[in-house]
Amino acid sequence: MSQQLLEELGRRQYRTDIPEFRVGDTVRVGVKVVEGNRERVQDFEGVVIRRRGEGINENFTVRRIASHGIGVERTFLLHAPRIDSIKVIRQGKVRRAKLYYLRGRAGKAARIRERR
Repeated sequence: MSQQLLEELGRRQYRTDIPEFRVGDTVRVGVKVVEGNRERVQDFEGVVIRRRGEGINENFTVRRIASHGIGVERTFLLHAPRIDSIKVIRQGKVRRAKLYYLRGRAGKAARIRERR
């Protein structure tokens, strides 16, 4: 009974408007942010360094370099209602499934080649 209920809830939240993107791509994620009684969309743009899970539990991590060279990583559930939009800005060419090595690199060393 409870398994069927979980599957039904998962089907309701399942999104079909998600573009194809891979690890290494640069994406812009529009996140709904609630401040008091107002709701606005905040963009978070960076490189996808990880995708994991499947189905309703699939998630991905985006890394960007904020001010003063500080790296910021944020993990999103792919089918979360808080995600307003996902837009692929640039397609990167990488040979790894997880790009954790970018954490130790800065500047030009952290560049990713573009896929054609």
